[in-house]
Parts: sequence; structure tokens; C-alpha cells
Amino acid sequence: MATGYKGYMGKVLDIDLSSKKTSEYPLSDGDRELFVGGKYLSTKILWDNLKPGIDPMGPDNILVVMTSPLTGSGAPCSSRYNISAKSPLTGGIGHSNSGGNFGIHLKRAGFDGIVIRGGSDKPVYIEIDSGNVSIKDAKSLWGLDTEKTQEKLGKGGKMVIGPAGENKVLYASVVSQERMHGRCGLGAVMGSKNLKAIVARGSKKVPVHDEVLFSKLRKRWAKDLQKHPLTGDVYPRYGTASFLAILNPGNTLPTHDFSKGSFENADKISGERLAEKYMTRNFGCVSCPIRCGRRVMVDGKEVKGPEYETLALFGSNLEIDSIEKINEWNYKMDLLGFDSISAGTTIGFAMELNEKGLWDNGLTFGNLENISQVLDDIAYRRGIGNELADGTKRLAARYGGEDFVPHVKGLEMAAYEPRGSVGHGLGYATASRGGCHLDAGYIVIYERIVPTHWDPYDTRSKPSLTVLSQSLMGGLSSIGSCLITGLAAFPPISLKVKKDSRLENVITQVLTKSYKSVELTLRLPANMLSIHLPFSMVPHTKIFEALTGMRFRLGELLYLGYRGYTLERCFNLREGFSASDDILSKRFTTVQQLPGKPDSKVKLSEMLPVYYRLRGWDESGIPKASELKRLKLDFVNV
Repeated sequence: MATGYKGYMGKVLDIDLSSKKTSEYPLSDGDRELFVGGKYLSTKILWDNLKPGIDPMGPDNILVVMTSPLTGSGAPCSSRYNISAKSPLTGGIGHSNSGGNFGIHLKRAGFDGIVIRGGSDKPVYIEIDSGNVSIKDAKSLWGLDTEKTQEKLGKGGKMVIGPAGENKVLYASVVSQERMHGRCGLGAVMGSKNLKAIVARGSKKVPVHDEVLFSKLRKRWAKDLQKHPLTGDVYPRYGTASFLAILNPGNTLPTHDFSKGSFENADKISGERLAEKYMTRNFGCVSCPIRCGRRVMVDGKEVKGPEYETLALFGSNLEIDSIEKINEWNYKMDLLGFDSISAGTTIGFAMELNEKGLWDNGLTFGNLENISQVLDDIAYRRGIGNELADGTKRLAARYGGEDFVPHVKGLEMAAYEPRGSVGHGLGYATASRGGCHLDAGYIVIYERIVPTHWDPYDTRSKPSLTVLSQSLMGGLSSIGSCLITGLAAFPPISLKVKKDSRLENVITQVLTKSYKSVELTLRLPANMLSIHLPFSMVPHTKIFEALTGMRFRLGELLYLGYRGYTLERCFNLREGFSASDDILSKRFTTVQQLPGKPDSKVKLSEMLPVYYRLRGWDESGIPKASELKRLKLDFVNV
């Protein structure tokens, strides 16, 4: 359906792989106003079209590929697009956002998104060429890795699966260029539909509401990002790998299957060492001035290097200190097409099961000799790889280890030990898709990574901070912005405060005790937040208005986050989840990480009731009718 707003192409494809029929999905401007794009607009489509209890790997599941207004607009860091479905790994809402160039090319082809239904009886791929859609035989592509598949598809934007997706590894990825839609197993959903790839090409331009203002703001935003010490210096030099050296001394680096938070050989796998010894150059997504990607050499070939998550989960978490091997494994997983976060966490859990005599699998901490073979076995479901391919939740159900298994709602935890960052632990427990650092609100940023931070062990301040950050990050993702741009919200002067100084301690106390003002902000009506924050901190709202012509102040951004997060909650409730799933294993909630420091465990029982209240949910974690009305989710019944 056509739209009255700019930034959109005005069409969403609806493709049924069973009947091979294509049509246009009837998306209204009302839905665009409430959910904008990306993961939240996709969740609304899933809510409207999926029956509760369907098999995530069956033809009744729907795969939604969705761009956002900023996608392809030329705004900084805006090559993002989202894939959503019911997750085969968790059984709940599954979404994964990534860079790569597919979203840009899809909009150039004239479409904002694709709704994919049913399943093919043989391997196929979808080709979208300047508005023309065809479903083609993919027999010659089946079995190829993600790199060779993209090469075979020629020009345009591509999103593809590798052998892991074909073999329905429950955490299989979807790949665009070298960027991964890693989480939730959406590559397995494509594999279950016999859909090897989608390719899009075209020459249309994204329409802009106020071209003069948008161009001015776009250029200013790029300059601001390049001048900021985080997005203009630290990230271009070290990328996300810069976190490793910061988190290790704070006992937040997962080590020995998340049993502790520091690794004695952390310097050997740090971002600084990667940059000094192995990085050939940095790179970035289309229109990105930050360029946080790493390039390294593997077997004489320059390839994408590992992010922080891979360095930590295949390094300290497995007690391995070889960057050379981690570089190799990272490239192998990209080619095979599966999530390095779930893989590293699952292998670490399997090592502890073996160590405790619960599962004799041949995997031991510190032994890097058989990891490469295990990664192949996961992708092709051979030997122990067949069981590792199902993730930690299913391994714990078979072999035990429920008290220390590192997952939430079936999704493996990302590379942050929550007992060193208890607000991040609350974020894990309440995250819509499970053990995800981004859905968690990335609270570890506020607790550990920036110098002026909240007390990482304080519980009273964390529910409000978690709700606020989850909502802001969800909103930014849905409008099409890379979340790394949010780091520029920290004033540069705050990053110059010396660690462990008197000033740092004073600022920490002030921030930690500011929770009452944050709680008040969370319950304000949107019209009382009809402001733009300083452009250098949060430029997103002004540039979004200039692009689309849609009213979008701080209130609209926050309410987009509240609304989308609550709809995801309702989706999970409809699928059988409850407050009993907002948990972490006993290791993280009852065992002190640091001897003599009782605060070094995640006290969910203290934080969850406050979190639910601030969300407008009842004591059972169910959104109240009044909250659904406030968020214009009147169509929801839970």
C-alpha cells in the first residue's frame, strides 16, 4: 500500500514459496506510525499472521525481511535491515539486525520489505530485479558456503545461508556480504523453507521529505561521529574488541564457561593486540564513517576479523589465548553460516559438562586442536556436532548442568559475565529474544565500559535504567540506525575522567542515585517529551523528521521502544512464555563471583518486581490493560 511518508518505498512483497505466488502485503500508515520499521514492524506482521504454537521449522512460520526509513538514505551508519520469525532455537520472538548491503538494494528495487510464507519442495532462491520478482532453482547453489553463494549470484544485494542453514542448525545465520544475522537461528528458518538466498537490485532512490535540511543534518552527523573520541577514535582503531581489556579487570569477561569473570591471558586476545599484530586495515558498512570492522589474514587471504563477542567466547570462555586460531574459526563460521556467540557459549558449556563427568565429548578447556573439526561437525550435524547444533538448553535437558547453563529463554548468553554487571544480568533475564546483550539494553556499557558509570553491583538503580535503555535501543534499531551511533551520546568530557579517581567516584554515586528521575521520565506521556535532545548527542530524531515528514521527538522515540518491546512480550506470552522464563541459572543468581563480595551475584528477586512495575506489567509480568491502551496496543489480548 502506498504511503504518505517519505523514507519508505511504499511496498512490501508477500511471497508464498508453496504456491510460488507473489503479491503486495497490505501495510498501512497507521502501522508505520506505531512501529516505523525494522524489528518492531516485523513483530506486528508476525503477530497478525502467525497462529500460536506453530512449528518454527514448518511451512506455517513466516520470515519477515524488513528495512527501515533510514536504510539506504545515505544517513551515517544506516545500512541496517532486520530479519524476524518465530525462532527455532527459543520458540519465541526471533529477530536479527545486521549491516551488509541487502537492505539498501531491496529499497533500490522498490520494496521496504518481504513477507515469506510456506516452503518450497526443492531448493530455490528469490530474485528481485527492478520490481520484477522470480523464484529460481537453487540446485547449483545448495551445499555452497556463504562466500561462494554470493559470488554465484552476481550483482546486487544478497542475503544467503550456508551449510549450517541447510542442515537446520538451530543457531544458523543469514549472511549479507560479510555481515551476519547471527542470533535466533533465522538461517535455519530459511533452510527449512528450502530458501538458499535472496538477491535484489534496482536503481530507485529513497524519497526525502526535506532534502536541504536532511543533507545538512546528514553531513553534520557524520562530522560529529568522526570527532567523538569513541566513534571517531577508539572504534575505528579497535572496534568492539576494545571491550576485552576493559571488562577483564572488572570481572565481566566470561571465562571457563562463565564460571568466572577474568582471564589471566586476556592481553593475548585483546583488541589492542589484534590491531597491532593482525589487522591489515579497518572497514565499515555502506555510509558508515565509524568503520569499526577489522580485516585480518587467514591462509593468505584478507577476510573479516573477529568482533569482541567471538574473541571472548572462543578465547577466555574456552581458556584459549590464540588470536590466530580465533581468526581462523571466525572465518570458518562465517563461511558455514552460524552464530559465533551461540557456538562459543555452547562449546564452553559442553567443555564444563565433560569436565564434570556429565557428558564424555572430548572437549576440554584450553585445547584448541579439535575446535576446527567441531565447527565443521556442527554445520553438517555429524557426531557430537549434531547435539551441539541444538544449543545449550537442549544439551542441559539431555545431560544436566541446569544450575550453570548460560542461556536465557533458550538463547545463549553473549560475552558479558552478569555477576560483574548486575543490571546487564537483569537485561538478559528480561530480553525479548533471550540472552542477548542488545535486547538487554547493553547495560554493561553504563556499568563497566564508560569511565563515568553506574555502580555495577547496585540493584535499586538498574530496573529504570534497563527499561530506558532497552526502549531507546529498540527505537533506534527500528528507525534503521546502527546502535554504535548511540555511544556518541556520552559527552566527550565524561570520557576523560580518570579511573578510580575521586571525581569518578562522585559521578558514579550521583548517577546511581538518579534512578528516581529516570523512573519519573518513564511514565511521562509522549507529549510531555516533545523535545529534541542536543543534536551532538541524539541526532536521530531530527534527521528522521527531515527524512520522513513524520513527527518524531524524544517522546515518539521512547514510546516506539515501549510499544515494540511490550508487543514482543505479548508475542512470547502467546507462545507460552511467562515470568518463570525471566531467569538466569543459579550460578549467576546464588553463587558469588567474588569471594567476600555478596553483591557479585544477580539479585533478580529484588529487581524484577520494580522492572515489571515500571513497564506497566503486573506482578506476573503480563502487560496491564491500561498499559496496552497507553501504548495503542488495544488489538492485543493476553
